[in-house]
Amino acid sequence: MMRSFVTVLLLVASCVVASPTLLEARQAVDNIVYVTDDQNYCMIMPRDPHTNIGDSEHPGGMKTYCSPSGRYSSDQGQLPIDFWSSVSFKTGSGKNGGRFAQLTGCIRPENLSRLNPDDGGGQYDSSGGDDGQGNPQGSKCLGYNHYVELVEPSDKRACIKCCDDSNDCPLGSDTQGCPSVIPGDYFDCA
Repeated sequence: MMRSFVTVLLLVASCVVASPTLLEARQAVDNIVYVTDDQNYCMIMPRDPHTNIGDSEHPGGMKTYCSPSGRYSSDQGQLPIDFWSSVSFKTGSGKNGGRFAQLTGCIRPENLSRLNPDDGGGQYDSSGGDDGQGNPQGSKCLGYNHYVELVEPSDKRACIKCCDDSNDCPLGSDTQGCPSVIPGDYFDCA
C-alpha cells in the first residue's frame, strides 16, 4: 500500500515538473488582447476616462477593452459597437513563416470615453516596455507569442497585430504611425 502511494506521488510530481504551465499564474483577463476577426477582438486602452495613450503607460493605467461580441469577462471593458468606422481584418504568414492576425483601420475616438480625440496616440505591446516585459507589463495576445497595437485618436486610426514571430510585430517605429508598423488598409481616416 505504501509503495503504491509513493509511486503515485512520484508520478504526479514528475508531471508537474515536466509541465511548468501547470504552475504558471493565470493571465489576468484585463491584460489580454486577441484578434479572431473584425467582430471578435480585444485591445488595450487607457483604464481611466479622457486619458492620453502615453499618460496611461504606467502600472494599472491600462485595461483590456473588447468588441461587444468579443468580450468574455465583466473584468474587461466594452468598446462601443461603432468604435471602428472602417476596419480590415487580415491573417497570413509573416517573414519567417509565422502566423499573424491583424486589424487596421479608422476609429471614432469620440465614442470611447477612455480616449482624448486630440491625442497623438501611442503604442501598447507584449515585448517592449521595461526589460521587454510588455506595455502593459505581462500583457499577452491569446494564441500568439507577441502583439503590437497603436491607437492614434487625433488621426482617427488604430491597428493591432498578433504574431508568432516577433519580427512581424516590430516595436521600433511607433512614432511613425500605424501604416509603418502594421501595413494594411487604412481607408481615408480623415
